[in-house]
Amino acid sequence: MTEELGYEQARDQLVEVVRDLEAGGLSLEQSLALWEKGEKLAKVCERHLDGARERVETALASVENGTDTAEKGNAG
Repeated sequence: MTEELGYEQARDQLVEVVRDLEAGGLSLEQSLALWEKGEKLAKVCERHLDGARERVETALASVENGTDTAEKGNAG
């Protein structure tokens, strides 16, 4: 279920989990359940960020390769 969330949805739910944990007043079992949910949500966010990082790196590499090719073409 959490694996299908978009980044913003997972981040928002993670914020709620942290807020609930910080508020306290929960039983140990409730706290553990929230902690586990938070861990899953954090992993979803991390996967989305890793994917975005790869896309940026790919885009930068293609720009750099295009610039290198253009510079070589102008030098010759």
